[in-house]
Amino acid sequence: MIKMPRRKQGAQGVAATAAYEAQLTEWCQDIVRLNGRMDIKIGVRDWCYVLENEGSITKGEFDAAEKLITACRKNGNLPLDICAIDNGRPTNHVEYVDNTSVEEEAVWICERVRHAHLGYTPVSFWEHQKFYVEMAVEKIGLHSLFNPICAEFCVAITNLSGWIDINTRAEMMERFAEWEAKKKVPVLLYCGDHDPDGLRISDTLHKNFEDLSQAIGWRPDKLVVDRFGLDHKFIRQYRLTWIDGLETGAGLRLDDPRHRNHHLDYVQDYLKQFGARKVEANALIVRQAAGRQLCREAILRYVSVSAARKYRRWLRAEQEKVHTAVRRLLNEGTS
Repeated sequence: MIKMPRRKQGAQGVAATAAYEAQLTEWCQDIVRLNGRMDIKIGVRDWCYVLENEGSITKGEFDAAEKLITACRKNGNLPLDICAIDNGRPTNHVEYVDNTSVEEEAVWICERVRHAHLGYTPVSFWEHQKFYVEMAVEKIGLHSLFNPICAEFCVAITNLSGWIDINTRAEMMERFAEWEAKKKVPVLLYCGDHDPDGLRISDTLHKNFEDLSQAIGWRPDKLVVDRFGLDHKFIRQYRLTWIDGLETGAGLRLDDPRHRNHHLDYVQDYLKQFGARKVEANALIVRQAAGRQLCREAILRYVSVSAARKYRRWLRAEQEKVHTAVRRLLNEGTS
């Protein structure tokens, strides 16, 4: 893969501009080819890790690559959907218009009816489990990466995208409260950055939930917050990218003595152990198999595989009963 193109400083002559545009076109074509080999949608920051892994950029060029990818999506050099949709800002009620003929629509409806019984779920997966498990991630790319594993085990997954907002927090708390009332132990699996705040996320999330306890009527006293994923051993084993500095979402730096939290114990302990550097959770995007295995192992710490298999056998039997009943009713309607 070619290196990310950069304009030379100073005035740009015709030849220099043409050379840059040609290199940019080739670079974008490489990205499109890479995208065709991927089975997940990722965010713009995730693309930086993919490009670094391909040798197109260095870690010092991440910010420049983000800006260039965004610019290329805007000007048409890259498809807009090269990056995943940010579900944190959804658009509702966009009109849908069928592009099928009457006959095609009728066939589609029949196919849907033929398989509709597979959507029948009269009892929750969690009824015969000891724990009730949800997952939270910091990056949209991780949401895409972990989604198939979470679907397999009925684990709700939420992209926090920074500090968790009140509505999302309240909805999670209501689900935890419901299952705790049914004698299940609530568990929140978390995968985020390897930095000072990411490593103390358990305390942070408990406080975030505690702040809403009066409004929701549930306290997180029994909630298990299990941070999985990026630890120093995993980072070394898979040679994930360290980013210099401890820049926060507000653009400040925890390694700067002027930062209000710089002298707190958790920051100082981190600096002594790892130095002024971090690993963003996006780094898992270039180690997809290892990342998904990490996700599976985290879930299986709390999910009984034997109970899950028993549930699925029972569910298939119940769904088949519905299928039989549907066929009987349809036959009665045509007789």
